[in-house]
Amino acid sequence: MRVTATALRALRPHLGTLAGLAVLGALLLRLGGRPFLDGVAAVDTPTLLAALALGAVTTTACAWRWTAVARGAGLALDLRTATADYYRAVFLNAVLPGGVLGDVDRAVRHGRDARDLRRAAAAVAVERGAGLVVLVAATGVALVVPGPVLLPVPRSWVAAGLVVAAVVGTGALLALRRRPQRAMGDRARVVVGAGAIAVVLGTSVVALAGFVATFVVAARAAGVDAPVGRVVPLALVAFVAMSLPLNVGGWGPREGAAAWAFGAAGLGAAQGVSASVAFGVCVLVSSLPGAVVLVVRRLRPAAPVAPAGPADGTPAAADLVAR
Repeated sequence: MRVTATALRALRPHLGTLAGLAVLGALLLRLGGRPFLDGVAAVDTPTLLAALALGAVTTTACAWRWTAVARGAGLALDLRTATADYYRAVFLNAVLPGGVLGDVDRAVRHGRDARDLRRAAAAVAVERGAGLVVLVAATGVALVVPGPVLLPVPRSWVAAGLVVAAVVGTGALLALRRRPQRAMGDRARVVVGAGAIAVVLGTSVVALAGFVATFVVAARAAGVDAPVGRVVPLALVAFVAMSLPLNVGGWGPREGAAAWAFGAAGLGAAQGVSASVAFGVCVLVSSLPGAVVLVVRRLRPAAPVAPAGPADGTPAAADLVAR
């Protein structure tokens, strides 16, 4: 029994990654490898250039949202630094398991610079939470309100599924917030004024629109010729699944949800997987400026370390990514 409990504790940090791999394995067994290969092969140069341009819009919008929330936490953060850090975080999220380690990294880095890890972690959690709220709301409107997509599922089930996704996603964000706080043992408040709320909501809508546009571009490249109004709700379903902390760098539940949604909408599960895979490739390519930020900062001479203040601390998660 002791060996089993020890093994479970050792596996616990990797359960999300294992769940993502299980979803991908199930899709491979059910549909074969062709939809995955087709999705990768469909991404051509124009599609990648469009993904890079749309990625610049979405990343800048998310960075702007972060600056507004950080100021609500009483922390200084300029848009240029926030954009570079956000690019780095997006890249790390795309190449590391779990899909949140990049956000942990930027929370820790900002906390070190601002000498307040509690508030920095809270700001990142609230910033990500704002995006999740807008995503769930948009998905609910797209699926519950009568429109061009009528999935063969009762709307009450759709609403319940969105609530579950929101709860699980919020739990993941709270865990993200607590990781750096374990070194300090308390919490920090984030107060966002009315003007900042408008910025947060506006930038969240812009960022979501950019992601949706990227999915539509990727789906077109993968051979999906359905009207845009029919593809957008299916993309939102895939994004809700992608927000769950059960993935491998964003892969897994997104492809599973896309397969289900496209199949339920009569477009074919295989086409949903191909579109989702093409989107994943586009997201990875659009995050490559973050790799440049990572390399440049690694080559830059390290600044002298300031004496630790009472609010300073170094959570273990910071050691999972390079400086």
